[in-house]
Amino acid sequence: MKVLLIASLAILSITQTSLSFADNANGKNLFLQRCAVCHGADIKATGPLANKSQPPTPDLTTATFKKRLHDYPGVIVSSIILRPNGDLIPRTLRDNGIKIAPHAWSVQDFRDLNQYMSRVISESR
Repeated sequence: MKVLLIASLAILSITQTSLSFADNANGKNLFLQRCAVCHGADIKATGPLANKSQPPTPDLTTATFKKRLHDYPGVIVSSIILRPNGDLIPRTLRDNGIKIAPHAWSVQDFRDLNQYMSRVISESR
């Protein structure tokens, strides 16, 4: 019984610690600097380039996206960043004269961005 209690506390500690490692300010800054131009500050596809891509930028506050972000934390964010939907994102930026400086993404950045987006999405519904 004592071993089970210690193991349970260890798992709880790891879970809480990993969540506390996410930096919401970094996630917000990354989103506003790199994503809001299409998705908007509210994550609802209200950015100035939202309707200038084909297909148009999706609203990330939908129940479908929220579930995907929950089921695959970090995977959705990192897959879009590392392979931005073929040439859609770079082409949309290029065609509209928007230059976003390259960024050396870290695992921490992915965690921070995922946490920030999850928080904004949960507050919007």
